[in-house]
Amino acid sequence: MNVILWVVQALLAATFLMGGLTKATKSRSELSGKMPWVEDFSDGQVKTIGIVEVLAAVGLILPALTGILTVLTPLAAAGLVITMIGATIVHARRGEYPGIAVNIVLLVMAAFVAWGRFGPYAF
Repeated sequence: MNVILWVVQALLAATFLMGGLTKATKSRSELSGKMPWVEDFSDGQVKTIGIVEVLAAVGLILPALTGILTVLTPLAAAGLVITMIGATIVHARRGEYPGIAVNIVLLVMAAFVAWGRFGPYAF
């Protein structure tokens, strides 16, 4: 189970690192083609979401890898659960149903990591 948790952590970290860096470094107008939801947010809000996603990606891997402050790994996963709940609400309000499906998958993956790393497979 520990290996499965590491694989899920790595997949989540890669996904949120790429997405977060994109949101943090590009303007809203550049993002609006592939991420139409950004129209509902300011540039600062989109960049903040990106930074939060990058920090979560780092938090999923680095503490567990180094053995320093390992409690940050399940906290990062729990933070991603909250982030994905918010993303699901935004996509639902906009009627972007494929986005909701992706958010639910990421939410379940993050909840699995939070459960495993807070519970029976903690570091």
